Amino acid sequence: MLRVIIINGPNLNLLGRREPEIYGEDSFEDFMIYLKGKFVDSDVELTYFQSNHEGELLDKLHEVGFDYDGIVLNAGAYTHTSIAIADAISGIETPVIEVHISNVHKRETFRHHSYVSPVAEGVIVGFGLRGYELAVEYFL
Repeated sequence: MLRVIIINGPNLNLLGRREPEIYGEDSFEDFMIYLKGKFVDSDVELTYFQSNHEGELLDKLHEVGFDYDGIVLNAGAYTHTSIAIADAISGIETPVIEVHISNVHKRETFRHHSYVSPVAEGVIVGFGLRGYELAVEYFL
């Protein structure tokens, strides 16, 4: 059984309500139902964690970073600010795919820099929630 966790950072608990013109109208919980259904026959255990707190994200990376087969990470705004998250990814063994729902390179300049990208296995941006699906497919 392949174990993959999706970890979402700050404000992503507001998906479906927050700026739907950028992030869409689906909640992440509804999207997870779709994802689990899509991969039900793929021998993948798919779990989800979200926090608005940097320390909780670090703790979760440490917790799963030696036992899981893959981490799909949307660190939200921490992508652009958190050396601590980059250090946590560097310190674990599980490969990380960085995902962003919007194309961050078409947005504000501060979103163009990522501390996560240099330590991630790969980066998927701008494909909406489908980016998470693509990341899980990578691990398969």
